[in-house]
Amino acid sequence: MNLHRMFGPLAWTGRPLASLARPLAGVALALASLTASAAWPERPITFIVPYTPATGIDLVARQLAAHLPKTLGQTVVVENVAGASGNIGSERAARAQPDGYTFMVQVNTLVMNRSLYKSLPYDPVNDFDAVGLTSWGTLLLVANPSQAPNTVAEVVAAAKAAPGKLNYGTPGVGTPHHLSMALFLQQTGADMMQVPYKGTAGAVTDLLGGRINYMFLPVHVALPQIKAGKLKVIATGSAKRLSQLPDVPTLAEAGLKGGDVDMWYGVLAPKGTPPAIIERMNREIAAVLKAPDLATAFEAQGMVPATSTPAQFRDLIGKDAQRWADVVKKSNITAE
Repeated sequence: MNLHRMFGPLAWTGRPLASLARPLAGVALALASLTASAAWPERPITFIVPYTPATGIDLVARQLAAHLPKTLGQTVVVENVAGASGNIGSERAARAQPDGYTFMVQVNTLVMNRSLYKSLPYDPVNDFDAVGLTSWGTLLLVANPSQAPNTVAEVVAAAKAAPGKLNYGTPGVGTPHHLSMALFLQQTGADMMQVPYKGTAGAVTDLLGGRINYMFLPVHVALPQIKAGKLKVIATGSAKRLSQLPDVPTLAEAGLKGGDVDMWYGVLAPKGTPPAIIERMNREIAAVLKAPDLATAFEAQGMVPATSTPAQFRDLIGKDAQRWADVVKKSNITAE
């Protein structure tokens, strides 16, 4: 039998066989991935939360963990891995096996950290695959009632009249509260002194005591104090007025176009997680977010449920990373 005549160089030299082996191996891997994705999930899933329990992002994770097992057929475990402004938990999530059994629930602090920390051992944007949005939250610009200004224009005028003498509190350098005020000051040309704290509690205590003049605070933290008359709200950082504070104007209505400081919350997966698993998780999360009790729980934290495709969430992450990188660069902010 003349193999060369029958099969040509394929059998004679061996080189075409080697070139065919590579794509065939790729096909085999793809088929194995599809098989695994079809069977997923076969064991419990972990949601890493890079912050302490009882935070807004923790609430998002625990609500999802309570609802998802009904459709996924597996337990969802929430693991709080706090520290270093979310970087410790985020790195753990980035280094996890991309097999569909580890996800991360995050807030836009993730992309802020990319510009604030120059020596991170992971990339907050490129080391993850976007799964989908879960909700939007916002910050309120609030003041101690002893401060005379009641509008954004009056706050800006007071700050310009005494550059650097008025102050504002933050839970720490590089937090959303800090960068939101940095953006506010950049857009208005006003000047205030930052007083950074190690967490929100100390800052709020001094704000209530009149030792701090202004601050950006999440709705669920500020609203009880506003209703009690212990804080006054100047503006909301959302694109639209809040149902809880319908008479309070947004920053945009006060003249700060592009100055909204909404915070996105969402789910991400380690880079390389099979697309079929990401699409399934995206669909399941979107269905869960329609539950009335979940919407009520989110509203109590000043959040509004929101959904997106993985591609839409990925685009949002990229744009937000650039937006806050510009703010950080212009104000020369560093967390290191």
